[in-house]
Amino acid sequence: MMLPHILLLAVVSLPASAAGPSKIEIPSRSSTSLFEGRQGKQKTEIQFEPSTGIVTMKLLVQDPQGYFIPNIRRDNFVVYENGVRQTNLNVEIDRAAASLALLVEIGGRFQRANKILGVEVENACSQLLAELGKEDKLAIFKYGDTVVQLADFSQPRETLNHAITLLGTPSDQANLYDALIFTLERIRSIVGRKSIILISSGIDTFSKSKYEDVLESVTKSDTPIYIIGLARIIQNTPNPSESAVPSVRIHWKRVNHDLSEIAKRSGGRLYLPENTSHLSVLYDDILENLKVRYVIKYKSSSSDDLSLPRKVRVALADPRTGKPLEIVDSKGKTIRAKVIAEQTFTPSASVQRRTSVEGER
Repeated sequence: MMLPHILLLAVVSLPASAAGPSKIEIPSRSSTSLFEGRQGKQKTEIQFEPSTGIVTMKLLVQDPQGYFIPNIRRDNFVVYENGVRQTNLNVEIDRAAASLALLVEIGGRFQRANKILGVEVENACSQLLAELGKEDKLAIFKYGDTVVQLADFSQPRETLNHAITLLGTPSDQANLYDALIFTLERIRSIVGRKSIILISSGIDTFSKSKYEDVLESVTKSDTPIYIIGLARIIQNTPNPSESAVPSVRIHWKRVNHDLSEIAKRSGGRLYLPENTSHLSVLYDDILENLKVRYVIKYKSSSSDDLSLPRKVRVALADPRTGKPLEIVDSKGKTIRAKVIAEQTFTPSASVQRRTSVEGER
């Protein structure tokens, strides 16, 4: 189980030491991921300041199960730009506020599934609200045959709580693909860390858009999609009163595969809980993955044309030996770290992107 964020940040914000330890110790975590399959790569945030030559990178460092690795000190990071090691790195932890678009399914052709959705979805939404930080923003959308926005990012928590109670009566359609493309477009201009939280069975009944259209949209987007799949909950619900069991006629393996691919293409994650009683640990996992980053700043030693791409490599090393950094958990088990960062960036493009973002604020 993950440590609470407050404790995590207290651990990772320790000051760097010029004579830091030869290895670091992190809290023990589960040997399995909370999410299904593999997470896709999220885009690294890189900015370049032409007047100073300062490069700012925000990146993830994770273990094989996708948990954030704390305790890494400034001296443990090594950055190479075009093969040249950069000096005087400044390393901090960033826990950014996020804008979340909550998209929930209210509809479908199966009466039993609709009854389950009515209870489970409201419960799942309420738990998400309880996990958000004070600076986080939430917009709420529901979909059946069409998409309806129940709340926007500017509304207070009281309004959001009330909006969850207005999910309403399910329709006889669940047009997932149309809803995802619609929501991606609605939040395309949102600045900063953002994502879609999708609570859905994964079934699409009558969308005009195709599955391939969704994959194309999420691949082009900079918005990770974190999915709470309801397949296991629907399948595990007893149904003695109905002779025809809807779940038998649904290819759930295919449904979950498609959801997993959507999440992976976007840089998000798919979760398939057995029930919605205790989703807080899953939301904690989502918010940590979305919001917590190591921030590395350095003055570039390159004098190359700013319009040319530069190769960047970030490694973790023991400052005393130069060898790869040894990371162990509290039980002494060796942990493999994965640095998730872009391999190239173009200074002029990162300047233009930052200017564009600032202009939208």
